[in-house]
Amino acid sequence: MLKSLTISNYALIENLEIDFPEGLIIITGETGAGKSILLGALSLLLGNKADPGALKDPGKNCVVEALFETEGTKSITGLFSSEGLEYSKDITLRRVITPSGKSRNFVNDEPVTLQFLKALSEKIIDIHAQHQHLLLSDSKFQLAVLDSFSGNGELSEEYIQVYEELTSLNSRLKSLKERIAREEADNDYNTFQYTQLEEAKLVPGELEELEEEFRMLSNAEEIKNSLLSMTSLLTSEEFSIIRNLKELEQTANRISANFPSVLEISGRAENCRIELKDMEEELSILADKVIVSPERTQIAEERLSLLYNLLKKHHAESIDELITIRESIAETIRGAETHKDELETLIRSVKELEKSRASIGGKLHKSRIDNSLPFAKVMQDSVRELEMPHAAFTVTVNEENSWGPDGNSRVQFHFSANKNIEPRELSKVASGGELSRIMLCLKAVMAKGTGMPTMIFDEIDTGVSGKIADKMGQLIGEMAEGMQIFAITHLPQIASKGECHLLVYKDMEGANGARTAIKRINGEERLMEIARMLSGSRMTDAAIANARELLNN
Repeated sequence: MLKSLTISNYALIENLEIDFPEGLIIITGETGAGKSILLGALSLLLGNKADPGALKDPGKNCVVEALFETEGTKSITGLFSSEGLEYSKDITLRRVITPSGKSRNFVNDEPVTLQFLKALSEKIIDIHAQHQHLLLSDSKFQLAVLDSFSGNGELSEEYIQVYEELTSLNSRLKSLKERIAREEADNDYNTFQYTQLEEAKLVPGELEELEEEFRMLSNAEEIKNSLLSMTSLLTSEEFSIIRNLKELEQTANRISANFPSVLEISGRAENCRIELKDMEEELSILADKVIVSPERTQIAEERLSLLYNLLKKHHAESIDELITIRESIAETIRGAETHKDELETLIRSVKELEKSRASIGGKLHKSRIDNSLPFAKVMQDSVRELEMPHAAFTVTVNEENSWGPDGNSRVQFHFSANKNIEPRELSKVASGGELSRIMLCLKAVMAKGTGMPTMIFDEIDTGVSGKIADKMGQLIGEMAEGMQIFAITHLPQIASKGECHLLVYKDMEGANGARTAIKRINGEERLMEIARMLSGSRMTDAAIANARELLNN
């Protein structure tokens, strides 16, 4: 139940704090006093759009806060658990609207999303706003009412969970199929690319070695001749540097006994001869290694051409990059196969969920069919109690070919207010007053089915008066025996019901101009308010007497 409400800086409300009891709470007031303002502020807690134009002082925040006492149903505690919040019996909802139009939302002083605030508030309070009888033409609303009567809450939640999971899987399945189609279209090309790179037998560092080899092979004859010429300079028969150095050493040794200073020259000549001998041997070895081979040159040239073409084709700078590209293409090809395996797994999961959807949806549909007749009888009996003795109310439940978030049932209400008139589609045959009475009966059924702790009726009595209004007041009073009911009304027959009567009025003496205020009225003050509702602008003794009679009854 709603225990208290605090509103600040909203429309004509500066600051308002009020506590509420259990049972039936009547709210009345003259037109323009601010009853709709009070309801609008409360609606912010249900997630309604925040309008910065509704701030009384555009430079300050608007704050709406409500304290609820709850029973801790499974749906409420589950909602707290899903948000990672700790549940408590007393729940405080608060919404802060800034002058810029942004809002901040809190539950028990913990910041929450607007979506969570809306989901929670919908489980603890229901507001029947004016013109909500238009919902009677909505098949989804009719389905929700029948589900409430049928006690399909848990079954519906189970179905929605499967339906949403299946919707998500089908979306993934569609995306995966599209991806596989793209991969299959690219598969031949990728395979060709990979095969070409694989057959190239790429070796890291090969390009640099091959380029060096090709330069040598391209100039092999010149290089070999040059090496042989260099060797000849050291060892030729006509002029051998090495042999001449040997003779120089021997000659120096012969005169060294008489001229010791020449021994140093002899040693240096020996060192030079040994070094040149090593050079001669190395030049010979190098010359032997240089092979003049047009065949090998052609092979190297063709290999270089292949590597250069691959580098250009794949926009690579080195063989290492080509190897990386080859492995990436291989991974893409392997990934395509993995995606096919994933597709098979996903298809199996979808089929399993489709079976679950069909099973749970079938139970829902059967429950709706089984309960349609009892529901129609309850509704017909309730409506007949409201001065429509010949009313007929029927329900049809048809099976649709497709599945939706509510299953595959299409529910339609049919109604006739007159005897011997076949019931027709409800929204097309009922008058405004009849719709108000039917909606009240539907709300009574929903309240019992959902266990809603608090319900607010905003002029649900539109289009009725007199004896009918009195009967509607009695029905609202009966509902209030099991839950908290707020009835915003303009009919004295309903205003006289219940123990708590709140008067909304416009205070013209405020420091900042007119402001909306609310107070609880009793005794003579309540009597005069009901008399005002009976007589209008001119108070009469008959109206006062009638008001006293209504209150006594």
